[in-house]
Amino acid sequence: MANAEREAWITGIGIVSNLGEGAEAHWQKLMAGTPSFDATTFAPFVVHPLAPVNFDSQIPKKGDQRQMENWQRIGTYAAGLALDSAGVKGNRDILSHVDMIVAAGGGERDLAVDGTILSGMPHAANQAAYLNEHLMSDLRPTLFLAQLSNLLAGNISIVHGVTGSSRTFMGEESSGVDAVRIALSRIAAGQSDIALVGGAHNGERPDLLMLYEFGKNNLKDRYAPVWERGLDNGGFALGSFGAFLVIEAREHAEKRGAKPLARLSAVVSDRSKRTPGAVQASLARLWDKIKSKVKAGKAAVMSGATGVPAITAEERQFLEQHGDLAVRAAGSYVGHGMEPTFPMNIALATIALGHGNLFPPNDSTGLERPMDGELSQVLVTSVGHWRGEGLALLEKAG
Repeated sequence: MANAEREAWITGIGIVSNLGEGAEAHWQKLMAGTPSFDATTFAPFVVHPLAPVNFDSQIPKKGDQRQMENWQRIGTYAAGLALDSAGVKGNRDILSHVDMIVAAGGGERDLAVDGTILSGMPHAANQAAYLNEHLMSDLRPTLFLAQLSNLLAGNISIVHGVTGSSRTFMGEESSGVDAVRIALSRIAAGQSDIALVGGAHNGERPDLLMLYEFGKNNLKDRYAPVWERGLDNGGFALGSFGAFLVIEAREHAEKRGAKPLARLSAVVSDRSKRTPGAVQASLARLWDKIKSKVKAGKAAVMSGATGVPAITAEERQFLEQHGDLAVRAAGSYVGHGMEPTFPMNIALATIALGHGNLFPPNDSTGLERPMDGELSQVLVTSVGHWRGEGLALLEKAG
């Protein structure tokens, strides 16, 4: 469990998604209550595509952009927005000791080469030799740079000059939880003063959609908000987005005159065996660790529910036991992005705290409802689609 012995502030957020870029664009779209999605390009799968982005504004060198795949461009762009938001962009003295923790998946593939090889192998006299020949000759050298998970952190360091320590975690949703948890733990223990934490995901990838469909995890045919997805239309709609947070020790922020967007008070995580009832029990154990901090009537939940039927049903059961907490499922709007989902939902919770209220419900089942009173705390949940659970508590600072 990460508890803030030294108070940890969120002083910057950088987000880009189907809703646009930056805090204000996201808040306006969330308040409008109209999700944007694409149910035709990758039919029958539903995705939340990235809004148009001018990558040049955060990644000015075309050479840098060319050697990145989309997930790295998205992440490097979002990291730049976060550094801008925190007021440390270009400040070499501070950037030299910014600790970076990135949650990243595996790299992207060259689908054209994959298709050529799969089409040609059945007709090859020697399939093994054919495979080796085409892998060696057809794949561009820079593809391997796009496939290294830790090169998102490398590109952020190159483009934005972040030169403190660097860690990259893999492990789908759990990697995002642990990235935030460890950043908070290090700040609380006095091992770090300021950290850049987050990740990126490109959901517009046929190869990913195919892989997740092997597990019957994709939302298909028609869009529905997360809580309205049942056994006949369950699953996640992959989203393309990047989310980075600047998390900073209070005294470090005050010394440079930075103001808090929110206070990060606790992050807890677990990994259950996923037998029936295990997710609900795991969330209950995590809740027990932080429930003393939660203020009745002033708190809400920003849920990272995926929409995968059995797992989402268990999270719902847990949330229904805490009916005094208003709930919002962020995935109904931005989709599901695996590794950066938890940082994204923390960013959205931070924005809501800044406005003192939640965006409107988007759910006809009755779980989401309007919130009475001013919002001062948000509980962020993460229940991975097949492993890992986590909770974070954010509070209004000041």
